[in-house]
Amino acid sequence: MIRIISGKYRGKRIMAPKNLPVRPTTDMAKESLFNILNNHFYFDELKALDLFSGTGNISYELASRGCTDIIAVDSSKLCVRFIDKTSEVLQTDGLFPVLSDVFTFLDRDFNTYDLIFADPPYDFEYYDKLVDKIFLKKMVREDGLLVIEHQSRSDLSELPYFQSSRKYGNVRFSFFGPEENE
Repeated sequence: MIRIISGKYRGKRIMAPKNLPVRPTTDMAKESLFNILNNHFYFDELKALDLFSGTGNISYELASRGCTDIIAVDSSKLCVRFIDKTSEVLQTDGLFPVLSDVFTFLDRDFNTYDLIFADPPYDFEYYDKLVDKIFLKKMVREDGLLVIEHQSRSDLSELPYFQSSRKYGNVRFSFFGPEENE
């Protein structure tokens, strides 16, 4: 069950099929993340990229708060279909699900974003490759952020562009941004 926490879809509950290969962000962690993002961004002005989007949980929250330029990328056809169908039901403007491997998508995409959110599977081993690809291609705008959700026991602070992290239960959000003197 996905619950939208704030914005125009606040309180909406979305039932994801049980066969989706996902681990949705908990309400507590999501609420904490959006409290941080709320102090950094005006959502109605954001261009956002949701990598490993799964159920689309983060994308719906962004759309609910006024973001109208969201690309949600996942390699599962079931997930992309679910996001597309849910987006239609919610009548979101500007949520575009994309069926692709994340690294293939990043190789082909030449856009820049205010916010890139990535929630790879917990057994993911390529955090360094992900961060390098995003920042070497300058995909994060000057005042933008890359946020990676990962297990709380893993530490990404040694990766380049790392700024800070926050732990919420078994989840940790690591925040990355362009370096000041690029």
